[in-house]
Amino acid sequence: MIRFIARRILETIPVLLIIATATFFMMRAAPGGPFDADKRMSKEVRANIEKHYGLDKPLWRQYVSYLGNLVHGDLGPSFKYPNRSVNELIADAFPVSLELGLWSLVVAVFFGLLAGLIASLKQNTALDYIPMSIAMLGICVPTFVMGPLMISSFALNHDWFNATGWFFPRDRILPSLTLGAYYAAYIARLSRAGMLEVLNQDFIRTARAKGASESNIVVRHSLRIALRPVVSFLGPAVAGLLTGSFIVETIFQVPGLGRFFVTSAFNRDYTMVMGTVLFYATLIIFLNLVVDIVQVWLNPKLRFE
Repeated sequence: MIRFIARRILETIPVLLIIATATFFMMRAAPGGPFDADKRMSKEVRANIEKHYGLDKPLWRQYVSYLGNLVHGDLGPSFKYPNRSVNELIADAFPVSLELGLWSLVVAVFFGLLAGLIASLKQNTALDYIPMSIAMLGICVPTFVMGPLMISSFALNHDWFNATGWFFPRDRILPSLTLGAYYAAYIARLSRAGMLEVLNQDFIRTARAKGASESNIVVRHSLRIALRPVVSFLGPAVAGLLTGSFIVETIFQVPGLGRFFVTSAFNRDYTMVMGTVLFYATLIIFLNLVVDIVQVWLNPKLRFE
């Protein structure tokens, strides 16, 4: 396992280099600059600011300088937040996105597994058709539609929750439901399919013939095998929950990293965009590594190869 982890870490270095290079030149190729929005700024002041941030240097020197700072873990200063570095902004904003992602993961896993298990144990009944129909609806409705519907239904019409903000515990409910519903639908369908496949295996029939209870069959014999597709899906799902909260954070005005990324893209805050992209890329690679390790633990036939 140590060799496997070390190899994956070494493979991460060129991947991050490619991502950093592509993001750097794509941001510079986009029209506009970080200080174009301020029309009152004189040419002399603009020139001094660009010199301060090194934007007056040739592009290749800016690229080499950025990579040199990146090796030391320095993501650079933010162009739109004076006296603050990208490292500080990410450290302040990511805990909010992490909390939102974790609550959304709880929603997705709890409701997804519950619906999938009930549907598989009550196959071809109303308890199968209704959860799977709701799951299909959850897959079809995107978050930018689900969010305003949640606000309209539970915040504006009934005043049960706040429409925006991140101040009270109840403010977590609507964003978490909005972000987690999409992944709960996939988990429900995967867990149902996995359980149905396992419940039709010979060893399950043998366990029933020996008098094992249905709960014992589900928990001890079926669940661990049936959850393998779900675990495989949880890698990109968790990454999607943590990195795909841009729209949800914007709709509900959640002060997370996703909102910073959206605003920095509009403001042409080069270093903030690049720092966020590299941070999320590293996070996704780490989560996929964890999922690979868990898969080997669930299925001893697999090896760290």
